[in-house]
Amino acid sequence: MGMPLTGMTLKNLFRKPATKMYPLQAPQYSSRSKGHVTNIIEDCILCGICEKRCPTHAITVDKAAESWTIDNFNCIQCLSCVRACPKKCLVMEPEYTKAATSKSTQTVTKPALSEAEQAAKAAREQEKQERIAAALAKKAAKQVAEADTANE
Repeated sequence: MGMPLTGMTLKNLFRKPATKMYPLQAPQYSSRSKGHVTNIIEDCILCGICEKRCPTHAITVDKAAESWTIDNFNCIQCLSCVRACPKKCLVMEPEYTKAATSKSTQTVTKPALSEAEQAAKAAREQEKQERIAAALAKKAAKQVAEADTANE
């Protein structure tokens, strides 16, 4: 009976360890691991759909301040916000959040636009206003034409 135990001990003595040396080697997370939600704020349009879909109300979107906040303590990693995001800027990172001694939230704010980006945004806004004005003029002309045909 002592022989199989001795053989197993000698085999394991010369093999690689089955466990990882955690502090020295970082763990390898699988692609399906649920760690924490991250927002790629540059792509975010601050639509608020993620806030509405979150079952625990862990997400807050502030359009005026152009910020997105998540309370990691309340987040249950259900992926509802990630699936609902129309721009796919929410990502479930596989790494877990670090342990903390107090509750905190993670807030990301849109970076300030450069002068070129501000000029491009102003041009897009101008084009949008022109399209709205043209559509309203077309609608008014259509109503006038309908009124003329009704009066005849």
